[in-house]
Amino acid sequence: MSYSVFVGAGQWQAAATEAATQGFFGYDSETGEWRPLSGGLPDSVEVRSIIMHPKLAKTIYAGTQDGPYRSDDGGVSWRALPLPDGTSDEDKVVWSLCLDPSDPETLYVGTQNTTVFRSRDGGASFHRLTIAAPEGTVSANFSMRVIRIAVAAHDPDHVLVAFEIGGLVRSRDGGETWESCNADLLEMTEQDHLRSAIVSDQEIEGMMDSHALTLSPNHPDTVWLANRMGLFRSDDAGSHWAEFGIGRYSPLTYARDVKVSDHQPERIYAALSLAAASDAGSLYRSDDFGASWSRFDHGVEIDSTLMAVAEGTASPERIYCAARHGKVYGTEDGGKNWTSHQLPDGVQGVYAIACT
Repeated sequence: MSYSVFVGAGQWQAAATEAATQGFFGYDSETGEWRPLSGGLPDSVEVRSIIMHPKLAKTIYAGTQDGPYRSDDGGVSWRALPLPDGTSDEDKVVWSLCLDPSDPETLYVGTQNTTVFRSRDGGASFHRLTIAAPEGTVSANFSMRVIRIAVAAHDPDHVLVAFEIGGLVRSRDGGETWESCNADLLEMTEQDHLRSAIVSDQEIEGMMDSHALTLSPNHPDTVWLANRMGLFRSDDAGSHWAEFGIGRYSPLTYARDVKVSDHQPERIYAALSLAAASDAGSLYRSDDFGASWSRFDHGVEIDSTLMAVAEGTASPERIYCAARHGKVYGTEDGGKNWTSHQLPDGVQGVYAIACT
């Protein structure tokens, strides 16, 4: 078996009653089939984050409901990476994974609330970082989550952590101390179009509802943030923010993912949809570091919220994206031709995608 694309799903409150909302799947490029992955993973596995090792072609990390796992044979078999003794079941539910681009033996794992673990030895051991909830953290009917982590390529001491319904924080000293990056984002909620309250009675909720962030080695101080209200940009490492206004290019502005290309650092992809639970999604691309955008998917119908986008580690020609209701869309030729795939068994609750 040779897997070229990996997709993870997990529990999702708005899923259809009869739908399965868990699973981890690999696309077998030899047979053209999606296969459930097991091989050492937890039963009824839920996966919300997947990352590929940039230098070891067969090494993949997956974040499950029972902590992080690692495969060194291309996804055929998996082994648990033990979090520190005493870690609660809640703090084992992984929502985000990140490798330090300057040292891929350094792995960050984000779970519930503000819990982040760091390993300096590829996951053999972990240390828990101490992060206080920042100003603007919203109290809701679910725990806050560490939804994305990013490390600057030029400075491994510069770490950014984004929270679902908590905005984001940064460290400039390798995780010893942390500061909020939320001041400008909260100030923006004075504008009517940037107010939103769905799971709380606080209209700052939409701006604190982070989904993704990304950095480029070509622009070391620029951070792109995707949240419920759109795309936002900071040119001073997260101190100050400006609304980009993605609505100038896309009628869909709910931003679930944003990623800088690993192959072309001026290129950015954005997963844009109508809402968290919707019947419309779209994939946009910028080739000038966000100055302009155009729709990138074509010839396929993205009929639910687009959750995640991934570029092939070996080639920029391979780009795949995954939608909430279980469809995966991909191109192997840089966007000239697209195909769509339905995950097995009607799986919904898709969160993560990665490809070789």
